[in-house]
Amino acid sequence: MGLLNRIKPGSRKKQDAQDPAKPDKPGRLAQIKQTYEITKKADPKIPWILIGCFFGPFLVLLGVGFVINRPILLGFLCFMTGLTLTAWIFGRRAERAVYGQIEGQPGAAAASLNMLRRGWTVTPAVAFTKQQDLVHRVVGRSGVVLVGEGHHTRVRGLLNQEKRKVARVAPDISVHEVIAGSGEGEVPLRKLPRTVTKLPKSITARQVNELNHRLKALGAQQGALPIPKGPMPRSTKQARSMRG
Repeated sequence: MGLLNRIKPGSRKKQDAQDPAKPDKPGRLAQIKQTYEITKKADPKIPWILIGCFFGPFLVLLGVGFVINRPILLGFLCFMTGLTLTAWIFGRRAERAVYGQIEGQPGAAAASLNMLRRGWTVTPAVAFTKQQDLVHRVVGRSGVVLVGEGHHTRVRGLLNQEKRKVARVAPDISVHEVIAGSGEGEVPLRKLPRTVTKLPKSITARQVNELNHRLKALGAQQGALPIPKGPMPRSTKQARSMRG
């Protein structure tokens, strides 16, 4: 089963409600363990890096504490400093490992957009080709953001097609177009969420809700799209949880 099927909006909640026997989602510690295992495969040096990040500032500040005769106070401070630095480095390394895992796979942009925080509604694969070029739709305070991935020429045609559809139900709403990738004029996966959130705000939260209802009705009129399948990882939410 592909990642696009796994992250389809609303599908997970419906399945959970229909299947009470379904096991609970992994807890925080389980997510950290899974993320660590994924990161270690891509970055074998991560254990030593994390140890250095924690004990480096810990020992330095503890030594300063003994010099100024405040070992307990500085001991607590250096513990918190080392822990914070270790968590930050781990989050960055985990994020890099996750993006390296999904790079080049169909639906990678949708997985990256899954890192967006509250206030954004992501609908994956609102348009696609047989060659697995995809367009995903994001709705938020910036209006509608259409994110394409795949062959540049085919994706540009899909973006124009989807932009016309949006204009029919929301003619006064700003529509932004972004192409994810590593080519010229394209946005790398790891920079995609930040690029979307930095777009200028043009509508209110109430208008966002109204816009989502209009676009949902548009999707219902078009019918369900046969979302393309492909091997997709499930690690983006784990990396997001490490970021806080």
